[in-house]
Amino acid sequence: MLIIRCAACKRKLWRYDKIGPGEVLRCHKARIERTYAFVEKEGKLRCVCGKPIGIDKGSFYKMIAKAFTYSGTKRR
Repeated sequence: MLIIRCAACKRKLWRYDKIGPGEVLRCHKARIERTYAFVEKEGKLRCVCGKPIGIDKGSFYKMIAKAFTYSGTKRR
């Protein structure tokens, strides 16, 4: 499980089940285990502090690479 956080304010956004060793560039909505604090508005995903985090692409969120940080372990 990974904890995805905003890079600007360090607030938790969601807990995500990452499968595979690659980068976190897409977050599939079905793998989000728990949500904490984010706002989805006009197809864009923002932290409650106002910083853009990603773009809604239907079944997944396309993440902005420098807008978030994560901690935890990836599942192989």
